Amino acid sequence: MSKFPITREQLPPGGNLCEYCTALCCHYYALPMDEPKTWRDFDNIRWFMIHGTVTAYVHDGVWYLCTYQVCRHLQPDYRCGIYETRPEICREYSTTNCDYDDHGTHDMLFETPEQIWEYAHAILPPRRGSNGKSTQTVDLPILN
Repeated sequence: MSKFPITREQLPPGGNLCEYCTALCCHYYALPMDEPKTWRDFDNIRWFMIHGTVTAYVHDGVWYLCTYQVCRHLQPDYRCGIYETRPEICREYSTTNCDYDDHGTHDMLFETPEQIWEYAHAILPPRRGSNGKSTQTVDLPILN
């Protein structure tokens, strides 16, 4: 069941999906990044994550850094306040692959710096000069 008023399939011919959405695309942006492979790579991701509402995720094998910031031009009715002069990236954006009915599932999702650091500890060899133990205590549930 859709959490929105209509599904894509119910959209009338010539209709605009944006008229039924709460402008999900205007509430965050995600940028692809190189897959982290070293302690420094993971530490850099951790650094980004401690600077606000930032997540890292993997979708279809591609790593992304995602920051949750609402566009300053988004109006209360979820329309663009600068539609006629909006940036080119907004003009090129299409509802074909938008998040309107996306379930938000990813291959992996890291919502805290502690999670990305724990993952680094799980997959990387111990750092040089380290006994392999983290100096941080992280109590996270084990998922099957």
